[in-house]
Amino acid sequence: MSDYSSLFHTPEFTEADFQKISRLVYEKSGIHLTDSKKELVKARLGKRLRRGRFKSFAEYYRHVVNDPTGQEIVLLLDSISTNFTQFFREPQHFDYLQEQVLPALRLRGGRHRRKVRIWSAGCSSGEEPYSIAITLLETLTPLSEWQIQILATDISTKVLAEAQKGIYLWEKVAHLPMPLLKKYFLKGEGRWASHVQVKAEVKGLVRFQRLNLMEPFAFPEPFDCIFCRNVMIYFDKKTREDLINRLYDCLEPGGVLFIGHSESLTGMRSLFHYIKPAVYKK
Repeated sequence: MSDYSSLFHTPEFTEADFQKISRLVYEKSGIHLTDSKKELVKARLGKRLRRGRFKSFAEYYRHVVNDPTGQEIVLLLDSISTNFTQFFREPQHFDYLQEQVLPALRLRGGRHRRKVRIWSAGCSSGEEPYSIAITLLETLTPLSEWQIQILATDISTKVLAEAQKGIYLWEKVAHLPMPLLKKYFLKGEGRWASHVQVKAEVKGLVRFQRLNLMEPFAFPEPFDCIFCRNVMIYFDKKTREDLINRLYDCLEPGGVLFIGHSESLTGMRSLFHYIKPAVYKK
């Protein structure tokens, strides 16, 4: 009789294994894994080891760094990335977008066709960019006068695939006002009865793309707003500072940066002007 125990057993995860993988993750993504994350890394990568029938973390590490396609490092980063988000998380940002940013863009556009470009950097499973799209749909009327571009990027191909589907458990949207739910979400039926799907008019405003914030990035036009929230908490100070200055270069003059409320630019060399907690302007 076959012994299936090897399919469920996770090999020993040595300090040397952890240091090698931590360095690789930092080099490729900027994510700083402290010693407190060792068991988390072991648990998440253990699944990759079992799936690939690797006998040790050292063997798995060699496979990742020698993979000519680069796909294995993407899968490793997918496993390591922590993806928590929700619709209209930190709602003060969406209030500021609606009450301050969009009226200013309306005035700037005059009578010509108006344009708004927003980047959701670290969009996870899509709740943030879809919340941005709903805010724009609620605010920019008539919509025919506006050219709307929302770019949503993440390092994880796994969460981007989920985001593009736009399908969520009911619990994810239960806190939203009923008029908003009826207007922008479809209720599932049959085996999908516990789910909702974002309507096409919302999905159509968002373009999803894989992007590693640690790699060089450039865009044909600057953005009016960048949401980069609860992303930098995983980076060390040097990485955060470098990223902040590159985000600055991607904004229009007067453009707005939203970061997470647990984050701050205090102590960093940056040209951003402080507006209010977690809101900065170029």
